[in-house]
Amino acid sequence: MKKLVMILAAALSISACSRVTPGHVGVKVNNYGSSAGVESKALGIGTYWTGFGSDINEYPVYTNNYVWNKTDEKNEELQFQDKNGLVVAADVNVAYHVNPALASKLYQTYRADMDGIVAGPLRNRVRAALVAAASTMTVEEIYGPKKAQLIARATQMVRSYFEPQGLHVDALDWAGPIRIPENIMERINARAQSEQAAIAAKADAQTEVAKGEARIARANAIAQALVAEAEGQAKATRLKNEAVAANPGYQSEYYRKWNGELPKTIICRADTPCLNIPGQ
Repeated sequence: MKKLVMILAAALSISACSRVTPGHVGVKVNNYGSSAGVESKALGIGTYWTGFGSDINEYPVYTNNYVWNKTDEKNEELQFQDKNGLVVAADVNVAYHVNPALASKLYQTYRADMDGIVAGPLRNRVRAALVAAASTMTVEEIYGPKKAQLIARATQMVRSYFEPQGLHVDALDWAGPIRIPENIMERINARAQSEQAAIAAKADAQTEVAKGEARIARANAIAQALVAEAEGQAKATRLKNEAVAANPGYQSEYYRKWNGELPKTIICRADTPCLNIPGQ
């Protein structure tokens, strides 16, 4: 009998204990008695006596991730509007961890475990931040050049809100493409195709201009070569004539080239005697 009592006592002792697992911090809550309430000091890793009417809530002190998205099983996507009231939907990933020094304050603020905080207060605040940040942007900006700016603004707002309460938001990220109204998507696609066509046309025009410039350059090179050749020939002729004129015996060159035939026509002048050549 005594042994049975000891076994029962041991079992009750074990059942009255709670454990804080690695990577977490514990917040002890006393539900009854003079010490009822949330203990201000967080509990580290270990096993603690809770007894009747007490429990320990764990919060992660390492970075956790959760994705609010749309799947076949559930729809947790976040919806917000652009400055013109067009509805936009997106899947968003949140990375977070709890500040151990403020874990008790976090519990006192929300009275919920981590899953409850993520599903409720954190999700609502992220959606509100996206609504506020997107209120100055068009849907085209949200989908395109300013989507990074939008999520960065929302992250800063959410972080500033939860930091004093003990929850640190490491990051917010888009977990997939932003979903916008179909007619807006068609307009964006049409504009993108038009811009691509314009870029291609500009590239073709630049190619033709380059080809034309190359042809002109080749023509200029040929012309310059011909001019240089002509100038060279003219210079050579001039130098030759100057050399012949400067040589008293320059006519000897013509004598060497004479084939032995006399001219068929002889012009007589006062200073030149006419030759009487038989047979002419």
